[in-house]
Amino acid sequence: MTKVNLADKFEKFSDHWQPRLAGRVNDMDVRLVKIQGDFDWHSHADEDEMFVVIKGQMRMAFRDRVEIVSAGEFIIVPRGTEHRPGADEECEIMLIEPSSVVNTGDGAATERTVTAMEEV
Repeated sequence: MTKVNLADKFEKFSDHWQPRLAGRVNDMDVRLVKIQGDFDWHSHADEDEMFVVIKGQMRMAFRDRVEIVSAGEFIIVPRGTEHRPGADEECEIMLIEPSSVVNTGDGAATERTVTAMEEV
């Protein structure tokens, strides 16, 4: 394995809400995604998710509050917790989560569901 430069990886794509696979650690994916606007409300019954903000600022909405997460910070969403990530301006995020996680959660697939993740 060679080192990974996150800035170089993020330069390779421009679409929003389409996570890319940047690496794997055991059964965990390291996914990179650019976000802007609001995602769908969803939850993951069996998996925790870790969102690391690399560039910009994101909102993590929960039903009872909103957390603002800035570059250099992360937030862990515990399994079973309904949440909705979002950002007013483009934000670059690294997700660390089990390979089994579907980006739109446990509910029905939507137009945002990623079924085949590209490597970046």
